[in-house]
Formats: sequence, structure tokens, C-alpha cells
Amino acid sequence: MVRTMLNNDGKINVDVMQDASEIVRYDETGIPLYIQTGELSRYPDRKALCHWHDDLEFIKIIDGEMNYYINGKNLVLKEHDGVMVNTRQMHYGSSIDQRDCSFLCILVHPALFSSNKLIYRKYLLPILEDRETEYVYLDSGCPGHAFILDSLTEMTELKRQGEYGYELEIIGLFYRVWKNLARQFQAGNPAAPGSEDMDTKVQKDMVSFIYQHYTERLTLSSIAASGGVCRSKCCQIFKKYLCQSPIDFLNSYRLEVSSHLLKKTDKSITQIATECGFNHLSYYSELFTRHYGCTPRQFRGQLPGRLPADS
Repeated sequence: MVRTMLNNDGKINVDVMQDASEIVRYDETGIPLYIQTGELSRYPDRKALCHWHDDLEFIKIIDGEMNYYINGKNLVLKEHDGVMVNTRQMHYGSSIDQRDCSFLCILVHPALFSSNKLIYRKYLLPILEDRETEYVYLDSGCPGHAFILDSLTEMTELKRQGEYGYELEIIGLFYRVWKNLARQFQAGNPAAPGSEDMDTKVQKDMVSFIYQHYTERLTLSSIAASGGVCRSKCCQIFKKYLCQSPIDFLNSYRLEVSSHLLKKTDKSITQIATECGFNHLSYYSELFTRHYGCTPRQFRGQLPGRLPADS
């Protein structure tokens, strides 16, 4: 099951599957690459949705700085620095004190390297399967990391120019980037230590449960039960990984879905509130206003080509 959360006005939400893994929309069919520049101000509340995927993710900060959470660990990504996130790691970025941040984001699926089995086994699998390598912080002051960061910028520029054969140049750069990372890994200097402990798995289970059942009447007890933990442990895990309570996270997701419906459909605000799991319109409007700085009616009325909203 897929939930589409893309908006026409340039606001970004994340497409996710039932297990909450992100559905990556690659730039070219048949080439598992995704390259974009972005700003946190284009995300609801300047915070991305918690997600994970099979792709390797590279982030480089162009301007400003960003809080970046990986399996509950908070990195502060400084200007010109970045991070490589290994596959299937739970992660998201958010603003620091609501300040904007511009960045490059490049996703590459390991399948890009899999045509040559020897290359894949020798250079990819040791890192992909190392549970201690959740991420690599890319420090622009480190020569090896600076090469990777410069390569990310070059890839982005190649895509922007779009000249014939640019895909081949980008793939060639990725091979050089991975050679650099593999050398560091072999030398024993890859990343911050970590492994997917039981809490990480439980958090994924509970987030997946919310994504699948947000339209229903959910309680702290039902969310905790989906992860097989008590309510106290549930709250501890959400605070550790998402810096929110379970109910706050549930409401944030419901509000994101409702904003999508306000943009994409002509359903009444009352109907949208109900479909998103809110039993009382006044409570929905209060939370929406707090989250977006305007009422649902005002939010819909600001959309290009839309008349003032109904009730």
C-alpha cells in the first residue's frame, strides 16, 4: 500500500509504504539515482517525516545548518559538511530554532553497483551489512571527505546542465566516491559506532503502525502494543528517536495528511478532519493553526486558483 504525499505547490512530504520505508522517485527510469537541492522551509514545520529506505543517502549543507537524526542520534550538520546514511537507517532532518537551511540530497540504490558481482561483494557489502556503520559524518575539513562533498556538488551541477551523457559522468563519480569510502572503511575509520538495537526495531514497528492506522482511534496503549512494549517504554522510545511523544507524532502525521487533502481535494474541512482521525473539528482546527500558523480554511484559501474554503 502506498500513500502519496506530494503537493502541487512545492511543499514536500515523503511517500511511504506500509512499513514506513520511503518510496524513492528516481530521476530517470532504470537508473536508481535521485538528486535534488532543497530547503527546510519547504517541509511542514521545517521538519522532514521520519523514514528509512534501501538507498544510500548523501546530504551536503549548502547554507545554514540542520539537526539530522539517525536512529535517535542527533547530528548537527554544519555549513559545507554532510553525511552519508547507510541503508535502512531511520532518519530525518529538522530545523534548528526554525532557521532555514539549504542542502543537497542525493540517493543511490546499491543496485547501481550490483551488475558486477565481484565489485558488489568486495566493496559494497562490507559496508552495507556492517551494523556498526549507521552513517559517515562528512567533515569538509578532512581531505578525504572534502573530495566526497565536492563530488556531490559536481553531480548536482551535472544533472542541472543535463548534457548528453551526464548520467554516465554521475555514475563514474559515484564509483570514485565509494572507492574513497571503502578505503576509509578498510582503514577502520568509517563512521560513528552504532547498531540497530531492539529499541530501533520497536520504534519502526510503532511508526509503521501509526502510518497504517492513523485514520482510526489510536491511543497510547494501542501504539505501545504495536511495538510490544508498555506505555512508559513507548514514550521513552519516541522521545529518544523522534523527540516527540507518541500522540504528538500521531497528530503531526495526521495534520500532514490533512494538509495534502486540503490541497488535492474538494472535500469539506469537516470530512477531512474525520478522515484523518480527528473526532472534533474544533480540536483539529486548533492543532492545525498551531502547526501551520493559519486555520484550515485560510490554508486552503491561500492556494492558487482556489476559492475560500468550505466548512
